[in-house]
Amino acid sequence: VQPKMLGVWSLLLLWGLVAPCQGLLETVGTLARIDKDELGKAIQNSLVGGPILQNVLGTVTSVNQGLLGFGGLLGGGGLLGHGGVFGVVKELSGLKIEELTLPKVSLKLLPGFGVQLSLHTKVGLHGSGPLGGLLQLAAEVNVSSRVALGMSPRGTPTLILKRCSTLLGHISLLSGLLPAPLFGVVEETLFKVLQGLLCPVVDSVLGVVNELLGAVLSLVPLGALGSVEFSLATLPLISNQYIELDINPIVKSVGGDIIDFPKHPVPVKVPPKEDHTTQVTVPLYLFNTMFGLLQANGALNIDITPELVPVPLTTTDLAALVPEALGKLPPGQHLQLSLRAKEAPTVTLQNKKASVSIPADIHVLPYVPQGTPEALFKLNGVVTLSAQLAPSATKLHISLSLERLSVKLASSYSRAFDASRLEEWLGDAVRAVYVPKLNVALDIGIPLPKILNVNFANSGLEIIENAVVLTVAS
Repeated sequence: VQPKMLGVWSLLLLWGLVAPCQGLLETVGTLARIDKDELGKAIQNSLVGGPILQNVLGTVTSVNQGLLGFGGLLGGGGLLGHGGVFGVVKELSGLKIEELTLPKVSLKLLPGFGVQLSLHTKVGLHGSGPLGGLLQLAAEVNVSSRVALGMSPRGTPTLILKRCSTLLGHISLLSGLLPAPLFGVVEETLFKVLQGLLCPVVDSVLGVVNELLGAVLSLVPLGALGSVEFSLATLPLISNQYIELDINPIVKSVGGDIIDFPKHPVPVKVPPKEDHTTQVTVPLYLFNTMFGLLQANGALNIDITPELVPVPLTTTDLAALVPEALGKLPPGQHLQLSLRAKEAPTVTLQNKKASVSIPADIHVLPYVPQGTPEALFKLNGVVTLSAQLAPSATKLHISLSLERLSVKLASSYSRAFDASRLEEWLGDAVRAVYVPKLNVALDIGIPLPKILNVNFANSGLEIIENAVVLTVAS
């Protein structure tokens, strides 16, 4: 055995010994479980409109009836047309394939190997009979193929045709006369021809589907923050109901540097997948990374000036709460809040709830448009926000609402005071100005890996410990 072939068979043997994971996901990866119905749908769609398939079969002229046109490979001057294979049988020299019913797809997943793919179609033959007059025949054909699931050199899941055969079924005489001995000639000739004609169709179908699977490996922009690159972390795994992809999201800055934020030490326990659904698990790591990038880029900082706030922000309002903090400032003077995120926010996903906690320094100072006044006092604050999650076709979107603002006095220009009396007043300003700014920054959303063009807009969403699971019916 040549070394190259030995490597291939060793890989397949290793593959056959591996079973899909038992519900544990590493802390960084995005887990995708593609239902066999979704794969079948992708194959069926490629037969209808796949551009690679059309190059082989010609143009589909009647999708409703599933007939392939006269000018394609099968008709006119095509493979089986005048002068083609049937030309060797003088009595049937005018007989050619002019119709091919859009194949029906059925597939079975083969754990540890790949897919058993079957196509059922009907072939229509038109021509002149040996006794004159129009001759029309229809033949049922089953194409059976075994397809291995592997990883391409680019690191994407790929389907590889390993074996293909055709089985000729019932042949019907629709019109005209055909002597019984010639039925055998037609059957034998069709058997020889259809294998070479329809097995390349299977290969072309797999080419279309592999393009879709190849889209898993993609670079998705994160607005001005950078990008996320998805790649396979391990070989694809296959069970009797779904294909499992362990996808590694690599976050990069605008300059192309890999961003590596801290990872949660505990693996995620992924819930079982229901039948006829496709499932994608988004790890806590991606949430933390997005908010970490926002903090590093200064997008979590803000200066709240009086003209931005619909609520009063003056020394008069402050005096009503903590008069000892005013010092010598007169009543009625406008104030400004300066909020600076001290470190990357903490995102919590648990108990069906998502929340974000932002540690921040908050300075309260007189508002002087042209100057740099000294702060009246400085607070150590924690902005706790409730996160609402909503999937779109290709992203998971986050919107925040203020849950509470907690503050403690860090330093004061005048006297010490109980800063907790300011929490509601400051919270109104944060709710009115800061939260809307955060939601604009988060509008980019968390990108989802591209899985066979699956649309996640109407998917079910479940928040589990340290991850979010999206489930869409196949």
